[in-house]
Amino acid sequence: MDIDSDFQKMNIAPQQQQVGASSVPMDAEKDDSAVVKGKETEDLNGSMEKLNIEESSSSFKKKPVIIIVVGMAGSGKTTFMHRLVAHTHQRNIRGYVMNLDPAVLTLPFGANIDIRDTVKYKEVMKQFNLGPNGGILTSLNLFATKFDEVINVIEKRADQLDYVLVDTPGQIEIFTWSASGAIITEAFASTFPTVVTYVVDTPRSASPVTFMSNMLYACSILYKTRLPLVLAFNKTDVAQHEFALEWMEDFETFQAAVSEDHSYTSTLTESLSLVLDEFYKNLRSVGVSAITGAGMDAFFKAIEASAEEYMATYKADLDQRRKEKDRLEEERRRETMEKLRKDMEQSRGENVVLSTGLKDNEERSKAMMDEDEDEELDGDEEIITEDEDDEDSNFLF
Repeated sequence: MDIDSDFQKMNIAPQQQQVGASSVPMDAEKDDSAVVKGKETEDLNGSMEKLNIEESSSSFKKKPVIIIVVGMAGSGKTTFMHRLVAHTHQRNIRGYVMNLDPAVLTLPFGANIDIRDTVKYKEVMKQFNLGPNGGILTSLNLFATKFDEVINVIEKRADQLDYVLVDTPGQIEIFTWSASGAIITEAFASTFPTVVTYVVDTPRSASPVTFMSNMLYACSILYKTRLPLVLAFNKTDVAQHEFALEWMEDFETFQAAVSEDHSYTSTLTESLSLVLDEFYKNLRSVGVSAITGAGMDAFFKAIEASAEEYMATYKADLDQRRKEKDRLEEERRRETMEKLRKDMEQSRGENVVLSTGLKDNEERSKAMMDEDEDEELDGDEEIITEDEDDEDSNFLF
């Protein structure tokens, strides 16, 4: 993937020439002062209008649907991604695969866009003296700086795609709670319908405490991303997920399961189950097996329903947040332009020397050097005076 410089997209040089062209000589005659003042005002207004940088506006597309797959380490997330890719090929579904894990050595599936082609994970660790987690986070941050180009690539192929499958790093907190993860998620959600899939290890969730931990993390992802969430109970070939669905639907059944655990965490788990009761009602859950491929059809049906919910509910909230952000940005831009206008009116077209503090430091250091030289000269004069007095006394004697 070619990465171009963003500075080439900004027309800076012509703007500077336009600002310089707005200068007016100060030696105008008194009779023509009104004409000169009017010309200055016109030049200022023209320069301010030309300084406005047009923002790139991209139209929202209903296809493809972005599926961001997240999950705890060991939950079978990569194997689940492999099954999704195989299912799309089997059903002639037009899919596009993206890998965002820079530390993975080999992938069981082919990726159309791979972060490893752009950022070298081991080189990042060596250059910045980082550990494994720090290297993954820094690599993801570097990749996120040019993620607008990834969006442009997908936009060009939007008419030819149905789904975009996104695999995230195995360390779930690196993606869900980092700035780069938020940038990538918002970039997707602002252009395409986006759904987050949280992969749950079903056999390990048989314990009520572990199940509650997974539900709390799923709830945090939902409120962090503000996107539709689908729970994928993986490894149903090892343990069926009906017990989890029953716990989510029937509070008393979960209470009975928690009562069998006499640890100190059982009381907290019992209290949290009441809090998450409303969270369960608006959550889509499916049981899948990444090995056998069971539940794939139900999973894609849940994705389609979540995409429709995104268009009906989440997109309106996203548009409102974007308008608020644009309003604040517009206010900040107006304040900056108004300040620039005042500075240009005060300078009246003259060249303005910016005070960086370097000149003051040079003058201060020069003054200190002059003082040291004066002190040295005074010391030499005193020595010469003492020597002359000794000579005079010897001559008199």
